Amino acid sequence: MSNPLKDNPHWLVVRDRALAPAGARMRGWRDWVVANDPVCAAARRPALPEKIAASITLALVAAVVLFLLLFDWNMLRGPIGRWASARYDREIQLNGDLDVNLFSWTPSARVQDLRIGGPDWAREQDTLKVEDLRASVRLRALLGGHVEMPLVQITRPTVVLISTEDGRKSWRLNPDQPDTGEGLKLPPINRLLIQDGQVSLDERRRKIRLEATVNAREGSDGRAGFHLDGKGTINGTPLTVLVRGGPFINIRRDRPYTFHGEIAGVGTRLIADGSITRPFDLGQFNANLRLQGRDLADIYLLTGVTTPNTPPYRLAGRLTRDDARFTFADFSGRVGSSDLSGKVVVDKAGDRRRVDADLRSRLLDIDDLMAVLGARPRVTPSGDTVVSSGAPGRLLPDAPLNVDRLRVMDGTLRYRAARVKRNELDVRQVDIGADLKSGVLDLDPVAFTFNRGELRGTAKINATRDTPWSAIDFRLRGYPLESIIPARNGAPTVSGRALGRARLEGPGASVHDFAANSKGTVSLVVPQGRMRAAFAELMGINVLAGLFKLDDDSTAEIRCAVADFTVSGGTATARTFVIDTTPVVAQGSGTIDLGAETMNLRIDGETKEARLVRLWAPITVQGSLTSPKVDVDRGEVAKQVGLGAILGALVNPFAALAAFVDPGLAEDANCGALISSAR
Repeated sequence: MSNPLKDNPHWLVVRDRALAPAGARMRGWRDWVVANDPVCAAARRPALPEKIAASITLALVAAVVLFLLLFDWNMLRGPIGRWASARYDREIQLNGDLDVNLFSWTPSARVQDLRIGGPDWAREQDTLKVEDLRASVRLRALLGGHVEMPLVQITRPTVVLISTEDGRKSWRLNPDQPDTGEGLKLPPINRLLIQDGQVSLDERRRKIRLEATVNAREGSDGRAGFHLDGKGTINGTPLTVLVRGGPFINIRRDRPYTFHGEIAGVGTRLIADGSITRPFDLGQFNANLRLQGRDLADIYLLTGVTTPNTPPYRLAGRLTRDDARFTFADFSGRVGSSDLSGKVVVDKAGDRRRVDADLRSRLLDIDDLMAVLGARPRVTPSGDTVVSSGAPGRLLPDAPLNVDRLRVMDGTLRYRAARVKRNELDVRQVDIGADLKSGVLDLDPVAFTFNRGELRGTAKINATRDTPWSAIDFRLRGYPLESIIPARNGAPTVSGRALGRARLEGPGASVHDFAANSKGTVSLVVPQGRMRAAFAELMGINVLAGLFKLDDDSTAEIRCAVADFTVSGGTATARTFVIDTTPVVAQGSGTIDLGAETMNLRIDGETKEARLVRLWAPITVQGSLTSPKVDVDRGEVAKQVGLGAILGALVNPFAALAAFVDPGLAEDANCGALISSAR
């Protein structure tokens, strides 16, 4: 068969002009080295000195090899233990035999009765005790700068892990180095065998006590593979941990290792099915995670991640770990009666944990959101959430918020609800943003969109103090009065748009305590609207006319209504309280006790038109905020009737009418000035 290159003119050019001259130059350089280099000449024709040097070198190598073959490695147990004890500031001992085999393509070592003590503050507990440890490495990979271990066999290891409330960890050999949060990274191990392992965990900050058994076996029966089974307590309640994986045989770094894990405690259950993407690098894995429980806040005890109080929940999504960064993405499920989806990222920023969350609900039950503020949720058999403040008859939640957990992490939150289930406040959409840094939580925005109108504002909770200090600034725009005051006989009692603002600050560990100790201002303004004439007459102006008109659907204009309160020590005192309608002007006074959640208000009025028969009777609003009682001051009516009777008896019947005559001298209120002062 002919060679096609011989017939290729391009190849002939390359051969003749490039390859042939290069080959000639290489042969010339080789001949020069052979003729002139003394090392090459000595190697080809060694003289006596070279022969002596080579013999000594070979003898030394042979002596070293013989020494290593015959050396009793147990002589190094003491020096190794003393060096390691000084290096890691804890007692480390090799009490059993130490055997090393260096002359193999897989050098190996065996250590019996290895003991690693605890740090100074936990010397009563050894961190690690191993009855028998065997390990080998691949020599070729080691010479190439890589560590590969064909075998690691551990017999009856006992591990004690202690974590204190101030964050010290007994298993950290270098406590002065910053904790980066990265997972344990071990070299590739082809075979890992663990027999009768015991692990004890004492995590004092979250009150976790756990005793677990660990085994890694080969084979094909039900006992093969990696098994970790643990039982204990968390915050005084039962805790169970289970981890399952396949046998550690023929493990490769480029082949994911699958696992199954379950944790159950404090009314919470986490189930993960995933894989370690690079075996023995525990800082890299991904899993399908399902979690459910009675309150998301309980997750903190299992994970150390602060979450708000919620009704019972069930969520599922994809969990990935990239060293210190955990991402729970594409998750969805239900919290109470609401759906919830989104993404949560947990990372380390310096020595603090950071959580960034982007959450969404297609349909929100407003009661589920109230649970975040400390209300006590209860899910009915039909699946709906019912919340209460915690105390009978109370409106504001009194459950203490877990503000102490805000001090241990930073992060951001954005939550949006596209729609809200039908509710008494007629909330249609919710948008909440939060930024937590160094124990201070800034909520901005806090926005509730109603069918008509919006409540938007900001809030700040300073959790760095022993008793948290909070401040709020909320504005109400365009809220319909029809949603506040119920209709009568199918017709609105009052109509119009309300504007308002609440600026309060004060200490308190719950919403109720904050309100009971707050100071600031609260104002409500109705620039214009309509009111049924009967109720206008009943505003302490003309009881008789109002009673006669109760079935009258005619309306009177509300020129303006202003209620402006100053708040001190949780008591709101009316500074300006005016309701100006076409027939009457009403002046209000009184207080609202935010701590006791009671009110004591009085509305007096003056007519703008002359009245022949008029009974002065102020309206009183008293009782709890949840069920106030509106009534007419009957004592004032009795006094006026009594005065008429006296005049009739002492003077004449015509004089008695004077007690029931009102000249109607009231003037329109200065609405512009009142509204400006209230804002």
